[in-house]
Amino acid sequence: MSAALASSPRVVVVGTGPAGVRAAQALVRAGVRPVVVDEGRRDGGQIYRRQPEGFKRPYAKLYGSEAAKAQALHQDFDALRDHIDYRGETLAWNLTEGALHVVHAGEPQILPFDALLVCSGATDRLMPVAGWHRAGCYSLGASQIALKAQACAIGSRVVFLGSGPLLYLVASQYVQAGAQVAAVLDTAPAAKPWGAVRGLLARPRLALRGLGLIRGLRRAGVPVLQGVAPLAIDGDDNQGVQAVAVRDARGREQRFACDAVGLGWHLRAETQLADLARCEFDFEPVSRQWLPRIDADGRSSTRGVYLAGDGARILGADGAEAAGRLAALAALADLGHAPGRALYDAEFTALRRTLAQMDRFREGLALAFPWPHAQAAQLPDEAVVCRCEAVTAGELRRCVTEMDSQEVNRAKAFSRVGMGRCQGRFCGHASAEIVAQASGVPVQRVGRLRSQAPVKPLMMSTREVSP
Repeated sequence: MSAALASSPRVVVVGTGPAGVRAAQALVRAGVRPVVVDEGRRDGGQIYRRQPEGFKRPYAKLYGSEAAKAQALHQDFDALRDHIDYRGETLAWNLTEGALHVVHAGEPQILPFDALLVCSGATDRLMPVAGWHRAGCYSLGASQIALKAQACAIGSRVVFLGSGPLLYLVASQYVQAGAQVAAVLDTAPAAKPWGAVRGLLARPRLALRGLGLIRGLRRAGVPVLQGVAPLAIDGDDNQGVQAVAVRDARGREQRFACDAVGLGWHLRAETQLADLARCEFDFEPVSRQWLPRIDADGRSSTRGVYLAGDGARILGADGAEAAGRLAALAALADLGHAPGRALYDAEFTALRRTLAQMDRFREGLALAFPWPHAQAAQLPDEAVVCRCEAVTAGELRRCVTEMDSQEVNRAKAFSRVGMGRCQGRFCGHASAEIVAQASGVPVQRVGRLRSQAPVKPLMMSTREVSP
């Protein structure tokens, strides 16, 4: 390896959430000036999304219990700005060997790299509910974006439906902001299995904080139901959402009037860039999703590509910070960068220990708030699964019974599921569950939707450039 490469490697970081900021911070400390690419207008990622410049809402109101962490991350990134090549509002849309393809304001560019750190984060994991295609249905993440970046609620009377810590966090943020929350409806049972409790005890303070969010919602007069089975989101094409109907844990049907619904079942990793990098994936049975294979430091199976944060493992913001720093230092060590190697040798043991603790907590959360895969099997045939292409559960079942589509990409070819604007982000997991149930095989047997460039829609006028 040349001395020039060892002293100043070309390192690109994708994402400025907790993992990306800490990765960039580690690189700068080692004397490297990385290129940092982010799709957002400002740093912070989804969990610590910053409000637009000029907005003055206090951190406590905007981030609740996470206010101190959000403020620390923002201040640290501000301190990095003069030491990195920051490319905001820039979409990483393709990946080829040794080069990241990006576009900013319609202008494409290719960024060569010696090491690529993908800190792409996660998006909402969604399970279809009959009627979720109506106007007024949002993901939990979209509900947060409206509150943080646009200073508004998604409706005048909102129901939050799903499961996982984000469900209670977003509902609490809405209450803090003065919005009217009609109900919080959790599909996970109130009683948690011992395996979940054991995992959650890996981070007892965080578990107690979650319980505090639930108590705070109830003190605010918000109905909180656990162990519900969603029945339908009622409404019509003209008025949109009007109510949410569920069956509660006692088997009683309940209906909550509303004009907007926030939906989410924990998170799904944003793995499209890892897929385009030809990284190998493994099926993770506890969360029932495919995740890219990484080693203890974040190295993928593709040389030069490192994965950190929720885009590789759903470890939460604290875990993402540790993973981002570790992956950055591992990349420098692998490139023969002496200062980076020294930092890696000094820190990798403690960072790995932190991530192991976070992983135990992750498994506890997955057991405490399980992905309701049986819900997919119970969807009526007329229920829309893919909102982009209006593909119903019945169409997917017909792909299996009439066209022998026992693999999700074959079902995609026949039905167009996952071919729309979201590229299967919202419907991919549920579609796999429906195909698996109709085929009578385990969900891992039907595979996963393969990613293709562009990972998100581009303007028709965007032209490709040569390296």
